[in-house]
Parts: sequence; C-alpha cells; structure tokens
Amino acid sequence: MFPKTQSYIKQLVAAQSLPGVSYAFIQGDQRETQTYGYAQLIPNKEKLTDQLLFDVASLTKVICTTSLILKLVEQEKIKIDDSLVMHLPEFADDKVTLRHLLTHTSDLNPYIKNRDQLSAVELKAALLKLQSGEARGEKVTYTDTGMLLLGFLIEKFYGKPVQYVFQTEVLEPLEMEHSGFPPLAPAQCVATENQPVRGLIRGEVHDPKAHTLGAHCGSAGLFTNVADLLPFVQMYLNKGKTESGELFLQEATIQTLLQDWTPTKAHARSLGWDLKSELKDQTPLLFHTGYTGTFLLIDIANQEAFIFLSNRVHPVDHREAYLKERDQLIEIFLKEKMR
Repeated sequence: MFPKTQSYIKQLVAAQSLPGVSYAFIQGDQRETQTYGYAQLIPNKEKLTDQLLFDVASLTKVICTTSLILKLVEQEKIKIDDSLVMHLPEFADDKVTLRHLLTHTSDLNPYIKNRDQLSAVELKAALLKLQSGEARGEKVTYTDTGMLLLGFLIEKFYGKPVQYVFQTEVLEPLEMEHSGFPPLAPAQCVATENQPVRGLIRGEVHDPKAHTLGAHCGSAGLFTNVADLLPFVQMYLNKGKTESGELFLQEATIQTLLQDWTPTKAHARSLGWDLKSELKDQTPLLFHTGYTGTFLLIDIANQEAFIFLSNRVHPVDHREAYLKERDQLIEIFLKEKMR
C-alpha cells in the first residue's frame, strides 16, 4: 500500500532523520504494517521490533482523555458547553468551558514559574490557578493545558488517578493489551531523548509535566505500539464499535467529530482532534500528532487510516527539521491517497 509514502519513510530512516519507525495503513478490510530501524542508538544500538512500545506523547490526548470525555457526554454527566468550574470547582476561571479546552480555544496562559522544580501537588495547584485571556473562544493555541485540566475532571468523576481510569475504561475495552503507563521496564520500550539532567529516557515518559504528574496526567504518558493502535483506529472506522462488535462510542458521537467544534466555527478543530481536508467541501480526516514523533490520520468516510510511530527525539531532539519532514510525509500520503 502507498508505495511512494513508504519509500519516503525508508529515506528518512536511511538518512538517520528517524532512528526507527513502526507504521500501518488501513484500506477497507486490508492492513499493512512495517517496522524499520533502531529502538536505541546509544549507548548501544538495538534493533526496533514491532513488539516494543513507543512513548506516543500527545496521542494520549485523543486515545484516552478525549475518549473518556466523550463517554461522559454520552452518559449525560457533562455537556460540552459546561464551564469547567461546574465540575471542578477548584479551578480559578469560571469563563472557561469544556468546549474551549477540547478545541484549544481557552486562551489560558500556560506559563508556570519554575515548573520543572515543582512537585506533582504543586504543579496541579498551579494549573488550577491559570486564567484565560481576551482571545478566549476566538483563537486556537495548541497546548497541553486543556487536557491536563480535563484529566483532573475525569479524576473527579471516577475518584481514581486518571491513568488508572484510562487502563480500565479505554485500553481494556479496546483490547489494547500491551499498552500501559510508566514506569515500564526499559526493555519493553523504545528509547527517547538523552537529556542532560535525566539522562537516556527509556521506560519513563518524555514529557516533563507528565513526568512530574505521573498517574495524574491526562495529556501524555501512554506507551503503545502499532498492534494496539489498530483496534483503536478501527473503532473509529467502525463508527464506535470495537473489532469484537461491542459499542465503545455511539455512532452519532463519531460522526459529530467530523465538524468544526470551535466557538467561531473558523478553525478546523474538532473535540480533541485536528481536522484535515484533502479537498474543499470534502469530509475531513481526523488528525493528531505526538511530540516524540507520532501521528494518527483517520479517514472515516473512505475507511482509510495511517498510523505512524517513531522515536525521532532519540538521542537528540531536532524538532524543526522533523516537522518539515513530517509535513512532507503527510503531503505525500494525501496526494497518493487521492490517486
């Protein structure tokens, strides 16, 4: 499938832009998966295998946090336009709604002084004190703040650390049996960045706020592989049903995600997801990325998908160069897909 796309991925690995990749394509009933490169380059080279788990960073937002929020909406426990303080009274700003958080239109200033020196309790307290700005509802600014706050909301409803809830309410029903949250055995995981302070990160989450918050983080922390992401993506293509036929989300919920949910309807962002359109007036694709070098692209209308996992931050984070290569990869895929 998609030979030009696959050729470009091989080029990126051969040029050492990406140490290793694992990816999958879905076209209707057909699937193709591939794995290339290395799980680790330093201190020793280690070949990547399809069993190893990637730190998928912000894909946690759509796989876990968005799924739980959508379930709470279906259960009529929350509404999209509820203020966050209605369900999380300790939050400081009563103007911020769940829609704002899900569409990244809250205009919350994410700056927290001495953030990396704070304990989990101190960091949570600082997040609950954040205030929105005058562009609330009008401007999209992608940050992890919204999903961190929604994670705290989920904890309020379930009375458990949010990542424990993810395990029982998302991973287990979707039979993502190999996926989990740190700490994990390094031998199970793909290495990420070699940082000056933390050293080589492997089996621990790369994201600094997620590292501090631990099991209380709703924005990052999931470790998974292509084999486990296939049933998640297939659930979307099945319009809410798992591969075994169980209802995970309602069909109407999946269909409503294919529209702009920002307050002004002018930013092509859904609930949790970004929206990509191949052509004007065409049903959009659901899209989301992860900082460590991952993304999901799901075309529900045409029953196609592209799952991409890499450890592009290993051993050094060359973000700007990667973003250009990632955007080129997606452009190649979309053009090839249209043909």
